[in-house]
Amino acid sequence: MMTTNRATAPKTRLQTASQAVGAVFLLVGILGFIPGITSNYDSLGFAGHGSEALLLGIFQVSVLHNIVHLLFGAAGILMARTHSQARNFLLYGGIIYLVLWLYGLLIGHDTPANFVPVNSADNWLHLVLGLGMIALAVLLSRNTATRR
Repeated sequence: MMTTNRATAPKTRLQTASQAVGAVFLLVGILGFIPGITSNYDSLGFAGHGSEALLLGIFQVSVLHNIVHLLFGAAGILMARTHSQARNFLLYGGIIYLVLWLYGLLIGHDTPANFVPVNSADNWLHLVLGLGMIALAVLLSRNTATRR
């Protein structure tokens, strides 16, 4: 098992997956701040269910929601430095997304409890992300072969 912090050292498939997932989250966080890619951009609020901005016209976002994506993405890239940290990012990040999925199912979308905010499309995406991240953590942690 390779667990070095050197940037030039070969990475495991798990580390590469963590880096890729982190990069996607960074991209999504940035796209959430771009008018046109985010429809109803003028209604983008800091937080709360009142933000009517929709990333790709589908996923409800706010400034807080975009910041969370940016921070989550940075965590994925930084934690890809070691095999064990990459595994933790994917595993526990996946669990967090499953909790967000349950949270989104339990709260009313038009209530103050929906402070992130989320809509039905976000809920289903959170389910897929949670299961996918956990699957990557479990399946790729078995194989510690490095990639060149």
